[in-house]
Amino acid sequence: MKFLGEIAALATAVFFAMTALIFTSTGRSVGSQITNRMRLLFALIYLIVLNLIAFHEPLPFSADSSRWLWLSLSGIIGLSLGDAFLFQSLVSVGTRLGSLLLSLAPIFGSIIAWVFFGEILTFWQITGIILALAGIAWVVASHEEAPDTPHGNTRRGVIFGILAGLGQAVGIVLSKQGMSGNFSPFQANAIRMLAAVLFIWVWAAFRGETGSTFRELRGKPRILGLLALGAFIGPVLGVSSSLLAIQHIEIGIASTLIALTPVIILPISYFVFKEKIGWQAILGTILAIAGVAVLFLA
Repeated sequence: MKFLGEIAALATAVFFAMTALIFTSTGRSVGSQITNRMRLLFALIYLIVLNLIAFHEPLPFSADSSRWLWLSLSGIIGLSLGDAFLFQSLVSVGTRLGSLLLSLAPIFGSIIAWVFFGEILTFWQITGIILALAGIAWVVASHEEAPDTPHGNTRRGVIFGILAGLGQAVGIVLSKQGMSGNFSPFQANAIRMLAAVLFIWVWAAFRGETGSTFRELRGKPRILGLLALGAFIGPVLGVSSSLLAIQHIEIGIASTLIALTPVIILPISYFVFKEKIGWQAILGTILAIAGVAVLFLA
């Protein structure tokens, strides 16, 4: 199918935009760490069921050890460590700067893919990436944070934000390595999710936070429902479609299209939450769309 990779990457951005709004609500209620643990756990349960239905095995045990190694490393670095760095960055420097630093992921991904896979982008592909990232940066920079947005150590927050972008990029590159030969994105996602769940819950047990996680959620069926919904939309559908994208197009292009999440959130914020949108955000959106158009034409 023509443009399958590009469409999958754009779908990923839409899924991530939806799940960002859901997890913002749960994060404010029970905290980002509990949200992160539970979303991964729910996602693993969904993926086990999907793999049983589609491939008649809960996890891809028939896959060779090299796939398990690459995809497990991808899950730990991308889903566990990368997201943990992102959450810490958001707390330290706020949503605007944290999101802006995360948008470095396509640049990191392009460099890593060039070094390890020999992926070389054309002039027009590089132009499209620059336009799209400039538009994303403009949209994010135009967002005004609430006056009570918590801030901590700025230097530490910037470092964590850069590490979040690097973690996401490395996770994508390792996933592409583990998915060589048209391996199913849902099977690949199951391996990544299992590794991420084991890592993050073992770490929670080490810190003595396993019991408190479930106690915090006791008597909160609405939050549990939102976590279950967000886990299916983001870590299951979103991550699986991102894996499908990197199977068919260059990592730099896929990462750029996936990074459009802040742009996609704009119309949702305007029509659903009645938030005002400034002219900078509108111009940034137009610039990002222009970059996407160049990528498709390229």
